[in-house]
Amino acid sequence: MTSTPGTAPGTPPGGQSRLRRRAGTAAVAALLLAGIPVGAAVSADAGTPKTATGPQGQKLTVSATTGLDPAEQKVRVQGEGYGLTTGIYVALCKDNGDNRVPSPCLGGADMSGGSKTSQWIVPPGDPYEGDLAQAFGPGGTFDVEIEIARKGDGLDCAEVACSVVTRADHRAAGDRTQDVRIPVVFAGQDPGGGEGVDVPAGTVSYKSAADFTTAGKPLDLLLHPDSKKLYVGADNLPDTADVDERGLHVLNPENGTSESWISQAPGSTGALRASAAARIAGPLPGDGVVYNYPLRGVGSAKSGDEAATGVWLAGSTITDIAPGTTPDTVLVAQGATLSEIERATGTATRTLTLPGGTQFAADPGRGALWYTDFTAGKLHRVDLASFTVSGSFDLPGGSGGMAGFTETDPATGAVWVGVGRSVLVFDAAGTLVKTLVGKDLARDAAFDTASGRAYVVRQDGGDLSDPANDNNGTLTVYGTEDFAVAAKDLSLPGNHSQAGAASLVVEPGGATVFVTSPAEGKITKLVRQVSPLVTRAPADLTAKEGEEVTLGAEAEGTPEPTVRWQVSTDGAQTWKDVEGATASALTFTARTAQDGYRYRAEFRNDVGTTRTAAVTLTVTAATGGGDTGGNGDASNGVGSTGSDGSTGGDGGTQSSGGSTTGGSDSTGGSGSTGTSGGSTGTADGSGSTVGGGVAGGTGTAATSGGGSLAATGATVMSVTLAAAGLFGAGVLVHRRARRRTEGAL
Repeated sequence: MTSTPGTAPGTPPGGQSRLRRRAGTAAVAALLLAGIPVGAAVSADAGTPKTATGPQGQKLTVSATTGLDPAEQKVRVQGEGYGLTTGIYVALCKDNGDNRVPSPCLGGADMSGGSKTSQWIVPPGDPYEGDLAQAFGPGGTFDVEIEIARKGDGLDCAEVACSVVTRADHRAAGDRTQDVRIPVVFAGQDPGGGEGVDVPAGTVSYKSAADFTTAGKPLDLLLHPDSKKLYVGADNLPDTADVDERGLHVLNPENGTSESWISQAPGSTGALRASAAARIAGPLPGDGVVYNYPLRGVGSAKSGDEAATGVWLAGSTITDIAPGTTPDTVLVAQGATLSEIERATGTATRTLTLPGGTQFAADPGRGALWYTDFTAGKLHRVDLASFTVSGSFDLPGGSGGMAGFTETDPATGAVWVGVGRSVLVFDAAGTLVKTLVGKDLARDAAFDTASGRAYVVRQDGGDLSDPANDNNGTLTVYGTEDFAVAAKDLSLPGNHSQAGAASLVVEPGGATVFVTSPAEGKITKLVRQVSPLVTRAPADLTAKEGEEVTLGAEAEGTPEPTVRWQVSTDGAQTWKDVEGATASALTFTARTAQDGYRYRAEFRNDVGTTRTAAVTLTVTAATGGGDTGGNGDASNGVGSTGSDGSTGGDGGTQSSGGSTTGGSDSTGGSGSTGTSGGSTGTADGSGSTVGGGVAGGTGTAATSGGGSLAATGATVMSVTLAAAGLFGAGVLVHRRARRRTEGAL
């Protein structure tokens, strides 16, 4: 049971220890800075100095890493053990993880010598030594100062992880051996993340849960419906020149670990060769996928295969691929030529040449295929049964617009076409029904039929000379029936289109989404969050003095919300937490002092806070003539009146104070009356009375026995009888309290 409402919440623990920790941190910083030689750069550093070790034993130290000034912070950066053959940049950059180039960086790379946001360090005697760059000292050392800020040049360290880094300069951009990273946090920034505070109840949003960097430059994705494995079509990533990452990667979708990598497929002569996996057509039964590998390969493979099996088509480069009308065929676009081919032989069973186009989306359930011609601004409908064009429609904005994607909604038959920053939605008959405009380029779409949601990944243009660009992409979610926004837009920092188009896949039910970022060489795993939505709320309650009452509330959300109860003693003007009240039910004993108090439950998770409407507790004084019935029960030291022959029910009036036990009478005359602070008992017949309780009192009795001392008002009773009375009272207390709790809920 929680404590009585109205109790002031306890003081948060650890206040003094935090002060001591801060004092200790300041002392450490002072000791470190005391060793700075005369003339060295000194700044008013915040936070704690940190040191990291690089892949070749380099040591990097940053003077301040936490509580940094978001507007501008000068930090001292020192290094030792760096090689004397490679130049490096020192800067604040987006931290993309191990073996991934730290990028973008605040202020870019300093190649002018005038930047204060980064420094360029070069080997002694380097042509750039002097005005543009400074040389390493003995033992590959350096000691510089840079000015950093939380936000700038398309980088926002409140949205992404940022680190002060060293990385190889532009002359060895693919060299990851010089990467040393020390994470930093700015003042007011929550290192643990969290979003959507105080959003409307039930608000859906997504957040990044992990970045997978085990599949090169990801081009396409498929989450296998049977094996549940994540298949990734990938190309080589220029930043990792020491490893050729082309091929079909199979990942564990939970943690991104690699389960298999099929790097080779047969080329034009049939000989195996290293090949990228450009587009995934669809799944094979049980496990595996059919996919396209450049330039004209159609292959298939599953986890554990050493190489793909495949055929090499005649004609031009394959521009799109999808499952065919039978299990043994695939539909292939080679520019404006659409063919259905046998996977085993590569023989075309049907061919159709359209006026133009490069990509399509098949809707096998309705026997249709939608072919887009972005150059001419046309959308063609192909009947799969006759393999003929059954309709052509204008594609507004498509003429000369940037080609995005063509996808069909399997539930409704609608076709979604991405053109520039717009998504054009046509119904199954080819009528344009909606245009969805975003701030970034629409690059891919996926559908979750279970929830009726469409997911669109948008990429930034990546050209920061354009004011419309900020280097960050967006995930947008829409309802497929009303096209309303179905989740908060999620920023995808660093996801731009300069190195290829993004793609995505949605887990059935929409709990998890995977989005590729070719420019960063990673796949981001996004998980759904829902702010608390109240599913059961408390109601106004009236109770008698001393009665046990229960308020109940429940809410759903993702993550599971926590609850705390709050009370207001001044008509909802101010609120405070009820100490220890963190369960869905709040149970306490009502007192007259709490009459008019208001209560509410507050639910919280990472997305937001939701409160129930405030309810009012009304407490009335207990009276001796309250409920009648039962056999003179007692509960919680609260007196009650009862009569075996009464016309009332078996309830009892609850009040604080003593307890009474009543006997029986054939005429129904036995009973007892209890009042706060004591009890007065009257009994006829063979009953017995215990009066006074813990607060004292008087008792009178007219009995044929029972040992009462009427002259003093004291009641004499054997130890055995007292024990039996208390035991009986305890049973009734439990029974009645349970009935009241269930009723309150």
